Amino acid sequence: MNVSISGDILTIKGEKKAEEEEKDEHYHRVERYSGSFQRVFQLPSGVKADKVEANFDKGVLKVTLPKVEEAKKKEIEIKVK
Repeated sequence: MNVSISGDILTIKGEKKAEEEEKDEHYHRVERYSGSFQRVFQLPSGVKADKVEANFDKGVLKVTLPKVEEAKKKEIEIKVK
């Protein structure tokens, strides 16, 4: 698995491989599966590209995209007269 950022583009590349084998006294069967994939996403504005993290655990890829402070919503209280 490869996760990379170029400018504001996040690219995820990977490859799937599997092999099945079945034996019997009259036959021997082997099946192989393989294939590659690529997904490309445009990052929203306000993402800290140098702080992006990716974790791959039990077949699940988790990508964390932290926002810059200015991009986070701030609540401002306005006094009504």
